[in-house]
Amino acid sequence: MTTRRPATTRTRRFLRDNGLGLAFGVGFLLALAGQAIAGYADFNNQLATEGLARIGFGEYLMSSDFAVDVTENWQSEYLQFFLYITATVWLLQRGSPESKEMHKAGTESDRDQRVGRYAHRDSPRWAAADGLRRGLYSHSLGLVMGAVFVLSWLAQSISGVAAYNEEQLRRLEAPVSWTSYIGSADFWSRTLQNWQSELLAVASMAILSVYLRQRGSPESKPVGAAHTSTGVEG
Repeated sequence: MTTRRPATTRTRRFLRDNGLGLAFGVGFLLALAGQAIAGYADFNNQLATEGLARIGFGEYLMSSDFAVDVTENWQSEYLQFFLYITATVWLLQRGSPESKEMHKAGTESDRDQRVGRYAHRDSPRWAAADGLRRGLYSHSLGLVMGAVFVLSWLAQSISGVAAYNEEQLRRLEAPVSWTSYIGSADFWSRTLQNWQSELLAVASMAILSVYLRQRGSPESKPVGAAHTSTGVEG
């Protein structure tokens, strides 16, 4: 007869097994709430400076100004992950735990990837499938990250043109079309200031982790590992 674990034990195990995702998820919600509160205060300060009436918090949350601030960060983050996931298939960095070993550049063999007839009993079902299903699953992480980036970029451009046109109208100037906006300096200034920071962060992580260590972290090599050790995690 199977003994059922107490609810507190199951809860503790769930929290332990999902601690990383839960911690960052809660951190995301807290940061988003803080951004909303600070953005609301700043937006109303701008309205007061222009001699316009304040808006409510709920109205601000539904505004294009809040949406563009959120989505411009989301699209840059997902671009970072998409590029890193796909670029590291072929691009290597000797000595970095963020890189594959130097002889593993490329998509690797079916045996190494445990697909098709090399799939194990506990492998995902689509890994053992043939044709399109295996092909899609083999690239599913990059495809999803790329799709979220495109959707976030589209959402940023739509909310961005709405926010830009609201500002134009407050200045008694003519609004612009979506196609005109995505070619504007305002759009690319918002976009590129996020892209450059994300790309710098990835490059810094890949290079600094060659020489620096963080004991116990899977993002670092073991403290005693040689600088030339590649693809080794602590």
